[in-house]
Amino acid sequence: MRLWQNVGMNQHTAKSPGGRSLANLAPDEVKSTVDGYTAIYDAGPAERREQYRSFVNRYYDLVTDFYEFGWGQSFHFAPRRRGERFKESLLRHQHYLADRLSLKPGMEVLDVGCGVGGPMGNMARHSGAGFVGINNNAYQIERAKLHTKDVQALCRFIHGDYMQIPEGDDRYDAAIAIESMPHAPDKTAAFREVFRVLRPGACFGGYEWCLTDSFDSGNAEHRRIRDDIMEGDAMPDIPSMPEICAALRTAGFELLEARDRAPESDPQTPWYRALQGRDFSLSSIPRTPFGRALTNLTLRVGERVRLFPEGTRAVSTLLNRAADALVEGGRSGIFTPMFFFLARKPERPAG
Repeated sequence: MRLWQNVGMNQHTAKSPGGRSLANLAPDEVKSTVDGYTAIYDAGPAERREQYRSFVNRYYDLVTDFYEFGWGQSFHFAPRRRGERFKESLLRHQHYLADRLSLKPGMEVLDVGCGVGGPMGNMARHSGAGFVGINNNAYQIERAKLHTKDVQALCRFIHGDYMQIPEGDDRYDAAIAIESMPHAPDKTAAFREVFRVLRPGACFGGYEWCLTDSFDSGNAEHRRIRDDIMEGDAMPDIPSMPEICAALRTAGFELLEARDRAPESDPQTPWYRALQGRDFSLSSIPRTPFGRALTNLTLRVGERVRLFPEGTRAVSTLLNRAADALVEGGRSGIFTPMFFFLARKPERPAG
């Protein structure tokens, strides 16, 4: 049972009110949740957009524990410097965003799609600003409360949909979105909601998953890589970088800066290195191809002897395929998970 617990099966939070981790699903629910997720994905982009709330919730019910096991508390990528450890790069990436937004004590910041609270906790410690995380997945909120316990005076959470933020207008001093809005069924509508709740003059910054100018829609291999990333990461589609800029402007923002930060990585330490198995340490093993294969094999055997519910290995297989596609997307240069944007809500005209 140790592996089942290690794969993030956090029993002490899984049974919290409203939380639904993989370990907390009944054995027959795991397979039905996997099947439900796959059915929505296979129905096509229109259905994924229509059913986005169920689509994304099913996904994170299934994968959050795997992510925490392999990735820790921050589910994102970062440009890396030579000799820099993976988790050091994530922290620097978060601090960079906090500094660009000039976060400081007394500010209230909306974290749009806060995950399990790793980045917002780190940014609260770094800046002293207060954060409100909105997340559609109840289990992740329970995990986030645990991870931010030491800064709980600066962190609170809303169980809700960032497409319909349950807050009044002109509420926040800043907003962040760290690789969370790729799930949005309509980018412009999502950005408009963030625009609405920001005070005039406030800034919105974040990192988006995008196709680069190197992506060729006529190339079958490019399309296959894109589709594997989408299926393995609960995405209705992957926009281009110009599409993100256009959506921000259409939502009403002034676009102050936009660029892909992936090329800032040292050539010997690309952002996807952690998925290649080139960062060897005991803590990195779950992220490596070997570690992922070993987990998959263990789950397959465990399913046969009914140690793990049917469908658990399917989740692992889905994530493995996505990880391989992310590496391929990075190596080919057709995909980036860190298109940086900094936008501002205009000040109201005087008078």
